[in-house]
Amino acid sequence: MAIRVGIGGWTFEPWRGVFYPDGLVQAKELSFASRALQTIEINGTFYRNPTPKACADWARQAPEGFVFALKAPRYATNRRVLAEAGESVAKFIDSGIAELGDKLGPINWQFAPTKAFLPDDFARFLALLPGTCGGLALRHAVEVRHPTFACPEFVDLAQRHGVAVVFADHETYPAIADVTAPFTYARLMTAREEVETGYDAGALNRWAAAAGDWARGRVPEGLPVCGAGPAPAAGKGAEGKTAQGKTAQGKPAKSKAPADAARDVFVFLINGAKVRAPAGAMALQKLVDG
Repeated sequence: MAIRVGIGGWTFEPWRGVFYPDGLVQAKELSFASRALQTIEINGTFYRNPTPKACADWARQAPEGFVFALKAPRYATNRRVLAEAGESVAKFIDSGIAELGDKLGPINWQFAPTKAFLPDDFARFLALLPGTCGGLALRHAVEVRHPTFACPEFVDLAQRHGVAVVFADHETYPAIADVTAPFTYARLMTAREEVETGYDAGALNRWAAAAGDWARGRVPEGLPVCGAGPAPAAGKGAEGKTAQGKTAQGKPAKSKAPADAARDVFVFLINGAKVRAPAGAMALQKLVDG
């Protein structure tokens, strides 16, 4: 069980002199960031497949114990019929990501806000996601942004496939905190630039508590879920942005997640006030590490 907190990418000019020391050359930014944080979500792979050389180079620069998350290519997810994404999925999986070795973390398959939930088509898409690559076990997460996904049928489908539903702290995207996989993936996207860490101390403490609950296989108290099953364990949780503590149908929060099953947790401070993301991630990591 590990809780890793990170950011999206490592090349961002406003971080220079704020996160990165003055005078640090750009070629050494990944080395610096991967020693200050425990995970980074690579966003460039959403726009183009990586090369084996690039993946090997990323792995070489990062220290032992560091883990990369990868955004899967938009060519697989931004399409009318998801069941036809097999070729795009295969090209990405075979592009060289196995060169990351034990630094390969979860893959985030992100969908557009306009993509509605069509159960049969989405089930066929999940069936396309392979379990291994180059001898490495793969962990898949799906980031859905249309309100039609906030339903028990979607959560049950993700759970059957062992795929994590990305929890989004966002003003408009559906917030689904159900635990559906052997790991949890959360993206915190409502940071404020006037706060040095993006989220204030109270919010960071709530998210630290939520991460601890997820790591123990529990749904954090107060976060919205859509599945049906055992009620989440009582405890301190974070405040959700929508339908706090209730399902999409307004019922008390419940989850089908196995009780007290330890799992890895990935939390990314991303979007929002991006300049504050590294400071927020480091502060949140300090809290969860105790």
